[in-house]
Amino acid sequence: QVQLVESGGGLVQPGGSLRLSCAASGSIFSPYTMAWYRQYTGQERERVALFTSDWRTDYADSVKGRFPISKDHAKNTLYLQMTSLKPEATAVYYCNARLRGSDSWGQGTQVTVSS
Repeated sequence: QVQLVESGGGLVQPGGSLRLSCAASGSIFSPYTMAWYRQYTGQERERVALFTSDWRTDYADSVKGRFPISKDHAKNTLYLQMTSLKPEATAVYYCNARLRGSDSWGQGTQVTVSS
């Protein structure tokens, strides 16, 4: 497994932006599939954005066009740029790395969208 550490969460007003970062413990981007998930209180985690090892991306319908996912190979870091935030984005966000069915998770970072 790899070690993942998220950062960048916090409190933001509706309409604002945040950038989440996920620092990995090594060069994991190939052949790993990387993703961001979020978890609402009392619910299962849901995938928000995906970045495959062959550079394809995929997004949940609720965030398409607003939450671009990106990665910096030199820094071994995955990002989620969150824009036009809505209160329903309030959740704990997790970074995920998957290889051959084996998952690694970060500790999560809280995002709260509120006025």
